[in-house]
Amino acid sequence: MAAANGRVRAACVAARIGVAARIGAAARIGAAARIGVAARTGVAARTGVAAHIGAAAALAAAFAAALAAPALAQRTPSVFGVDAPQLARLGPYAVGVETIELVDRAQVDVLSYDKATRTAPKRDRALTVDIWYPAHAGAHAPRVLYTGHFPSLPPAPPARYTVPGIAVRNAAFEGGGYPLVVVSHGYSNEPAAMTWITENLASKGYVVAAIHHDDPPITDQAAFPEPVLRRPLDIAFVTATLQRSLAAKHWIDPARTALLGYSMGGYGVLTAAGGILDPDGALAKGVPGGLLLPYARGGALANALKVKSLRAIVAIAPFGGDPFDAWGRDGLAAITAPLLLIAGDQDQTVGYLHAARAMFDQATGSHRYLLTFKQGGHNVGLNPIPAAMRGNLWNQDWFQDQVWSKERMNAINAHFITAFLDLFVKGDRSRAAYLNVRVAESSQGVWPAGHHDAYDAYSPDRGDITVWKGFQRRHAIGLELLQAEPAAR
Repeated sequence: MAAANGRVRAACVAARIGVAARIGAAARIGAAARIGVAARTGVAARTGVAAHIGAAAALAAAFAAALAAPALAQRTPSVFGVDAPQLARLGPYAVGVETIELVDRAQVDVLSYDKATRTAPKRDRALTVDIWYPAHAGAHAPRVLYTGHFPSLPPAPPARYTVPGIAVRNAAFEGGGYPLVVVSHGYSNEPAAMTWITENLASKGYVVAAIHHDDPPITDQAAFPEPVLRRPLDIAFVTATLQRSLAAKHWIDPARTALLGYSMGGYGVLTAAGGILDPDGALAKGVPGGLLLPYARGGALANALKVKSLRAIVAIAPFGGDPFDAWGRDGLAAITAPLLLIAGDQDQTVGYLHAARAMFDQATGSHRYLLTFKQGGHNVGLNPIPAAMRGNLWNQDWFQDQVWSKERMNAINAHFITAFLDLFVKGDRSRAAYLNVRVAESSQGVWPAGHHDAYDAYSPDRGDITVWKGFQRRHAIGLELLQAEPAAR
């Protein structure tokens, strides 16, 4: 992530926050420890194939698998493999997707702030929103192919990619009264890079709305203040608008709303969930003209950011910790909805100890969880790397993790996000067992010999089996899950 940190460093300097290096590279996220084709095919060649059909056939199989590498790389992100934890698998619903346009009227344009007059013009802010939902979709209906692009290392043009999906565009809606989940992507990201969770949740009976924040390129050194100001405002506006409009269509129950954000989006959802911005923090002070200060503690518009009827928050590798001090020491204590934080303890973009780990300690008003990927970095929130993004390290580093397989990361995240939202948004108490693990360090779980379970059985996490519930034996490795109840008030 050296390139990502460099581009963030430039963004921070431009924002005059002077701390640099670890921020909006929130965009530089995604992940997958490179599972090269050789790793996949070599194993196959050295096992059953070689044993049964000889060295020549094994070599041919490895070569054929190598040729198939792009297809493997383009596997549908929302559909996980046989090693995925129990709740990661798709739900019972077919999935539809539609795209709508919303307009937030007369919004301050922070990038047009005039130092001489100390004013910023107001403009209508157009926001595109992709909405995934349970649908009637025939088995042979064409599935969507998402397209997207991320900023490349200048002067190269944006890097474009495609992602296969399970959704059918504009399919007929099925059912009604579902929970609403609003998703906010990272800096210079877009919803097409987070379909691993948007499609997956829709198949389980959620209406999922992902905002196109249309950030300036992370390579634009002066543009950092825009996502800082706009993220929580966009989230609050889109959520309130959809709570009204989708409820009127009987698609959702607006009283069951959740927020999910990654990196800069994590900062956005924590703020929109009630985290009180610190007017004395480096983040608030770094926005030109003090344009963020009215929304900070004691400001006239401080309550304008808060989402109503909020049942749960998921913040993945959230930006906003030290040295930016978005909420100070006490601002996150104002959050009362249950919170799931997800992070890698080697995050070199937004940090870990002074970011997600500190946020877990500071959000004392919330029933909260912290899922940590040991040796994981910042790239925990995007799809596996699209085939078109391979071959260039800058482009690849938007998605790759340096240690973990991204398919594995996404499956684990989908498992815990499903358990968390089902418990706190849908009220399914049976999901608590997946979160109330008996050993915080997953590697310390045991599955003693003598249990005649199938090889791929899921752990029940009871009796003398302490492997995390829903994980297969030997597959709950390298994770930590902490939990804390809200402090007495």
